[in-house]
Amino acid sequence: MADEYNPRGALTLFHRETRRFMRVKMQTIIAPALTAILYLVVFRYAMGERHVPGLDVPYFDFLIPGLIMMAMLQNAFANTSSSLITSKVMNVHVFLLMAPLAPIEVVLAALAASVIRAIVVASVLLLVLFPFADIHFAHVWMILLYGVCGSIIMGGVGILSGMWAQKFDDMATISNFIILPLTFLSGVFYSVHQLPDVWQSMNHFNPFFYLIDGFRYGFIGVGDSDPVQAALVVVVAALAVTTACWWAWKNGWKMKE
Repeated sequence: MADEYNPRGALTLFHRETRRFMRVKMQTIIAPALTAILYLVVFRYAMGERHVPGLDVPYFDFLIPGLIMMAMLQNAFANTSSSLITSKVMNVHVFLLMAPLAPIEVVLAALAASVIRAIVVASVLLLVLFPFADIHFAHVWMILLYGVCGSIIMGGVGILSGMWAQKFDDMATISNFIILPLTFLSGVFYSVHQLPDVWQSMNHFNPFFYLIDGFRYGFIGVGDSDPVQAALVVVVAALAVTTACWWAWKNGWKMKE
């Protein structure tokens, strides 16, 4: 790992990570978008014209931002984690460790590619849904802030998970037993005001709740938490995860075993 900065090398790594998921766009972009659209279709006919209790907004308008954010978070995580675990299984990760790149450059290039993948998936979803749904943009800056910070956080978690995992089963464990439950129980499909008091309190310890609720607030202008306070927490979390990734990569954590 180099001590000097190499912007051109970092840009090359970013292009490689971006092209990697674009080459299999049916799997990395179209499939997640189709899954989210199927959720929307099912819940659209299941819930009809009902409103969300406590928020007084149509359920369909409430559901769209949550599903978009869930797709962004899952794809940001998948982009970095799959890249690293594949490299480790093929035993070629050593070449990235030896590359003339500073640790922060490797981390930022990987995170930037994750953000791009998340934004592409979100854009595809919006383009498909726009003709069929009354989509609002109440606070564009909040949509961008929560979308980018959420993608950075999950991209960083993907880096740390990929560094820790030794085989695909390890990554599947993280994805199926941690990431998936936390996203599904974060208020994507319901308002936390519908839950008993005990479960409402527990839900506030779920970091995905603040990401999805703040992102949703940017679209419909209402939410279950204070979006400004949550935004500060999200920004700090994104910086903390980025710092943790930098430290782990600098020390070659779990990458030299």
